Amino acid sequence: MVNYIWVGMTIIGIIFALVNGTMDEVNKAVFDGAKEAVTICIGLISVLVFWLGMMRIAQESGLLEKLSRLFRPLVKKIFPEVPENHPAMGYMLSNMISNMFGLGNAATPLGIKAMEELKKLNGGKNSASRSMVTFLAMNTASITLIPTTVIAIRINYHSASPTEIVVPTIITTVLSAIGAILIDRYFYYRRSRKGR
Repeated sequence: MVNYIWVGMTIIGIIFALVNGTMDEVNKAVFDGAKEAVTICIGLISVLVFWLGMMRIAQESGLLEKLSRLFRPLVKKIFPEVPENHPAMGYMLSNMISNMFGLGNAATPLGIKAMEELKKLNGGKNSASRSMVTFLAMNTASITLIPTTVIAIRINYHSASPTEIVVPTIITTVLSAIGAILIDRYFYYRRSRKGR
């Protein structure tokens, strides 16, 4: 569906440019945008490689395991139906820790693996379980301590203070995570009461 939307927007834009005689400006914008996208990607690669390397060091040193043990009781309360030693728990914890350090690209495969394991716990059903819905909400509103990607973009555009967004990011992501959990719990308890 999204592909059709993008194709439709492109066709409408080209037709609009032809009608208004601004095709040269559209061509210039396309090539300038492509050049800028490559520049941003190269700038992001260096930051992502650095933080992924740091995550690898943290994993090898056992720091990730210690962080996982620290957060395990909290995550167990949020996901009570997931057994403590199930692979889904490990993938969810790793995903959340990656998101905390702003490594969305590293967190994505872990999130997919977590969802696969949660689907197995759900008996392979095509409908989402309570844990799957909660994990999706938590993943979307994840707490971020270091917004790595945004800092990299700000550095790339020569921001005077690229890290000044750290505190507002922590505040907003903590509030969004709390909001996601509260909304998730509200609808879960409301649905469970209707089922009675």
